[in-house]
Amino acid sequence: MMDRTLKALSLILSYPSRELQEAMPEIGGVIAADPRIAADTRAALRRLADGFAKADLYDLQESYVMLFDRSRTLSLNLFEHVHGESRDRGGAMVSLIETYRAGGFEPATSELPDHLPVLLEFLSTRPFAEVQETLADAAHILDALAARLVRRDSGYAAAFAALSQLADMQADAEAVADMLAQPDDDPTDLAALDAVWEETEVTFGPDPNAGCPQVRDMLAAMDRPTPKPLNRSA
Repeated sequence: MMDRTLKALSLILSYPSRELQEAMPEIGGVIAADPRIAADTRAALRRLADGFAKADLYDLQESYVMLFDRSRTLSLNLFEHVHGESRDRGGAMVSLIETYRAGGFEPATSELPDHLPVLLEFLSTRPFAEVQETLADAAHILDALAARLVRRDSGYAAAFAALSQLADMQADAEAVADMLAQPDDDPTDLAALDAVWEETEVTFGPDPNAGCPQVRDMLAAMDRPTPKPLNRSA
């Protein structure tokens, strides 16, 4: 059985499209009816969905790119906040793909497997205990992203608040503080972006130590972020 709330949150955090806009009333309704999420967070998500449905599509797409694609500290690729450019990230990617396939899930997307909307779509098909364990392992990342989005007065912060509430676990305060101590990226600083793109390319080759662990086992390594410059073209 699919967890419709996780699917709805996956869609809210996906790149805006006309089809997504048209589905926003239903998406907002699904989240608004879920008692696992606090009432104020549900109301904020409903406002986000309503605004999404009425806004100009190109404005939505530009805002999304400026937030999540051109701001390293707001990246939706979770392993970027853990492994940076290290080779460990490649092995984690391979293992995550194997976990998806073992669960009967073959991502049909150009996004990387650690992209949060992709992970949430997979989790929407899993037992809720597994969902909570996985989200709890990434709790400090979710909380840090939520705090950064609040700083930018972005309605997307409510989506991360909802995920933290579904995890039902307090994030490690020191780990959150470590992440928030990093300066927020300026998405209009093209020179800084060029410097990031010039970093060493991440290799996604086979990892001899990679088996087929559960998602939570791979995300368990997220207990302390190790941020490094990223290559957005990887």
